[in-house]
Amino acid sequence: MNPFRPWGPEDELEQRVAQLLADERYQDHPLRDALAAIQERMEQQVLRLERITQISDRYQTDVQERVQHVSQRYDLQIRKLEKVIRISDRYQVMLNDLNKALKKASTHDQLTGLPNRRLIVDRCRREDHRTQRDNTTYSLLAMDVDRFKTINDTHGHEAGDKVLVVLAQALQQGLRDYDCCARWGGEEFLALLAGADLATAQLVAQRMLDTVRGLNVDLPAGAVHPRVSIGVAEHLAGEDYTEVYRRADRALLAAKSSGRDRFMVAEQPASLPGATSPPRS
Repeated sequence: MNPFRPWGPEDELEQRVAQLLADERYQDHPLRDALAAIQERMEQQVLRLERITQISDRYQTDVQERVQHVSQRYDLQIRKLEKVIRISDRYQVMLNDLNKALKKASTHDQLTGLPNRRLIVDRCRREDHRTQRDNTTYSLLAMDVDRFKTINDTHGHEAGDKVLVVLAQALQQGLRDYDCCARWGGEEFLALLAGADLATAQLVAQRMLDTVRGLNVDLPAGAVHPRVSIGVAEHLAGEDYTEVYRRADRALLAAKSSGRDRFMVAEQPASLPGATSPPRS
């Protein structure tokens, strides 16, 4: 009898059979051998069942261990994948930031942060197309810092750079969101006033002069009060932005020759390009 099996009716029957087989009174009984054979067969069947149960238990244990191992490997791979995804996300953010920085570097002045010549030229070309399409207008303000060489020679180029940065912020403040003020080069600036006629452009130029006159740039060697001169020109039918700029630049030179710290309006050409020649393609 297996000591590890729970006690039940089957165990009582086995005990009774064992007692009958051990009783000397039944040694010569004709059914004793058959009963002994049945008992042996039952014990063999029980042993087989127990071996099958043990094999099944070992198999289940092995399967559970394999499943657990696979699950652990799966969890590990998931954690690695999550890490790769996080790294990839950070990499994508870095690439996007780098692309934005490169794009801004190609279209904005590094010192002042204003749009550069390349960007405002593109905006002016688009304004030329818009004026031809919609029969509208625009104006340009050509601006130059008065006596900027004296500021550089007296205070140094770093001080001159600081003056340009302060001026750039002041000039941009006087514009609308869809206008554009750019650093044209050196101490020169150019403002594009979309849709603005000459009267509006003069008001903007005067506002810029007043804003600059209120500036006080503190430098180690003393305060500097920068001034600017401005040339104003409105786009005329048949012109492109280069011709409008030339007239604004001539007006700027006239403002400097007249005493600086003022704006001058560009003269109209004797004959407009559109009056004597077909429009440019």
